Amino acid sequence: MIIPFSLINDLWGFITKGTVIGLPTLVIMAIPFIVGLIVGFLVKKFLKWAIIAIVILLVLAYFGIWGLSFGKLSDWATTYGPLAMQEALLIIGILPLGLGFIIGVILGFIFG
Repeated sequence: MIIPFSLINDLWGFITKGTVIGLPTLVIMAIPFIVGLIVGFLVKKFLKWAIIAIVILLVLAYFGIWGLSFGKLSDWATTYGPLAMQEALLIIGILPLGLGFIIGVILGFIFG
């Protein structure tokens, strides 16, 4: 598929010279990227703390201080699993998904 050169010029002109609700188009396009950077940074920090908590719980379970069984884990999964999925879908529904957001999440996660 060949895109006509005039279409590319029109698109580039809209991005560099156009406005949306009085704001330059580049500002509107940068918002999902910035939100993605913040989300990527927070995901990295959350994963770091979650891994530390899991290691501590496994050590406590190994020494018998905290009881951990597959039955208990299964009960937790059936009790809190649907609630966690509901909250995750709510958060995903709020986020501005797009290429800029995804690139921001990746960069925020790597450099966070």
